[in-house]
Amino acid sequence: MNIAILGTGYVGLSTGVCLSEIGHRVVCIDLDEQKINHLTQGISPIYEPGLEDLLIKNIKAGRMEFTTSHRDGLKGAEIIIIAVGTPQKNDGAADLSYLEQAVQDISIHLEQSAIVVLKSTVPVGTNEYIKNILDERCSKQAAIEIISNPEFLRQGSAIMDTMQADRIIIGYEKREAANKILEMYRPLNVPILLTSIRSAEMIKYASNSFLATKISFINEVANLCEAVGADIKEVAEGMGKDKRIGETFLRPGIGYGGSCFPKDVKALLHTADLHGVHFSLLKETIAINDLQQETLVRKAVNRFGDLKGRKIALLGLAFKPETDDMREAPSIKISRLLTNLGAKVAAYDPVAKENARKILGDTITYSSSINEAALNSDAVFIITEWKEIKNVDMENLLKNMKHPIIFDGRNCLDEESVRECESIEYYPIGRPAILKGKK
Repeated sequence: MNIAILGTGYVGLSTGVCLSEIGHRVVCIDLDEQKINHLTQGISPIYEPGLEDLLIKNIKAGRMEFTTSHRDGLKGAEIIIIAVGTPQKNDGAADLSYLEQAVQDISIHLEQSAIVVLKSTVPVGTNEYIKNILDERCSKQAAIEIISNPEFLRQGSAIMDTMQADRIIIGYEKREAANKILEMYRPLNVPILLTSIRSAEMIKYASNSFLATKISFINEVANLCEAVGADIKEVAEGMGKDKRIGETFLRPGIGYGGSCFPKDVKALLHTADLHGVHFSLLKETIAINDLQQETLVRKAVNRFGDLKGRKIALLGLAFKPETDDMREAPSIKISRLLTNLGAKVAAYDPVAKENARKILGDTITYSSSINEAALNSDAVFIITEWKEIKNVDMENLLKNMKHPIIFDGRNCLDEESVRECESIEYYPIGRPAILKGKK
């Protein structure tokens, strides 16, 4: 099939390379000339494992192209996928301005009939709104059908999540259009669920909000475990063996972040408020997460009393491993809290340094290695569970530090390795601290 994709961010680009990988001809459209030039050369603007290899492979095979011209990109397209951002506005509502611009561009340049697939995360009712605009503005020769096809990609595993999806949701009005999208995805051989358009829109928000709630719940349980002397690792394992609960998203830490959970939870709450539904559970999910991001700072204040002049090493900046995305990353709030308390922050992240610098500027220093960040530090905060951080040489790490004190915000260090250290203060989340050689 001939497919055009508007937007070359995580969703648009990951979707594009995967669709071309299964045999479709894909043209990605973006107004950023520099980005398009880089993509044409096989250079990805984002860090996503496996993406660049597929990008280069499918460009060479002639199945994938990039352009800044909507007229060229939309020419001959049977399916048009909109994958532009819908960021959060100040009131929690989704900002649809990029989506509205994409629809305007389609209506101006589309010359043939096509199926428009909305992959961007949007409030319930948006697909109908978009369909009305397209019907009004497109030429009479261009009959439009609309499909709601929300994405469920995790940054850091977006390629796998596309090629081996848990499910694909297709929200439709006309069965003929749904069948076309079914055919587009058929080579993936993954479960597909057909729904109404409004149900498809709700599935996306409800899924992310449920997962965010699960994270906030286990973090509250972890805090209670610390208070009563239980071990959250054992508690979560015992809970997760119940098939009704499941093991995923029961890992305590310093809260969720990223481009999806924070904005999607707030957007669903905004929708509930608009319709007079008192969704108090979501309000608590947000409040718990906001407080959880301060956990390591509170622990450090309890340990030191005053953080003024203390050097704190942050290991990890990205909101999760295998991505350079800093959107709503807990490291942002933690860094600002620490610097406001007079601490000196030295941070290390294998890929997110430049994106972090755009947000935090020179309020912190950026290191080129774990040991450089930890050099002469009073404490280490583990923020992102990168593999190299999880597998850090404990002896070298502690030798570089002024005080052998680690606050593990992801419970990712091997407990056996920690216990082998001659002198260490190790403070995890929801588990008993390990104190060896503390004076």
